[in-house]
Amino acid sequence: MAVPQNKVTRSRRNQRRSHDALVAGNPDECSNCGELKRPHHVCAACGHYDDREVVAQADEIDLDEDDAA
Repeated sequence: MAVPQNKVTRSRRNQRRSHDALVAGNPDECSNCGELKRPHHVCAACGHYDDREVVAQADEIDLDEDDAA
């Protein structure tokens, strides 16, 4: 079983953990609709990427049970 040879001091332990912090995202504004989106990703709101539509957005779907019959 592994047992530490010497005690790891608070300073050394914290220096090792100094790069483990989470960083906030870097949202970018969509050039088409102005919504915030992740850089280099398709806009979830309008489906545009690099000033062109790559994902067609479907209209709202009405799921009334009366119309299904």
